[in-house]
Amino acid sequence: ADAELEAIRQRRMAQLMEQAGGGGKAPATPEEMQAQEEQREAAEEQRRAMLMNLMQPSARDRLARISLVKPDKARAIEDMLIMAARRGQIQEKVSEARLIELLEQVSEQTEKKTKVTIQRRRGALDDDW
Repeated sequence: ADAELEAIRQRRMAQLMEQAGGGGKAPATPEEMQAQEEQREAAEEQRRAMLMNLMQPSARDRLARISLVKPDKARAIEDMLIMAARRGQIQEKVSEARLIELLEQVSEQTEKKTKVTIQRRRGALDDDW
C-alpha cells in the first residue's frame, strides 16, 4: 500500500510540475511543489475531520455515496456544512434527514431548466399562398 501511495504521489507531482511549466510562469522547484501538496493534503485532512465531527455516520455514508456519483454536488454540501459550522449555525450533528433537505436545496439552486423555442420560417414552409 505504501508503494502504491508513493506511486500516486509521484504521478500527482509530475502532473503538477507539468501544469506549472505550461502556465507560462517559471516552473516551481520540486520542494515548492512538495510543500504545496502537503498544504493541500493537510487542508483536506482538516476538512474531513471537521465533517466527521459535524455529521452522524448515516449522513456521512450517504454523502460518501453521493460523492461517488456527483462529486461537485457533494463538495457543495460539504462547503455549506462547514460554512454553517463556522458561523455557529449547527448545534447538533447533521442527520441523514437534514442532509436530504440540504441536497434538495442544492438541487433546486442548480436545477437546469431546458427551454425549447420553435421558430417557424413562414415564407419557406407556407404552402397555401
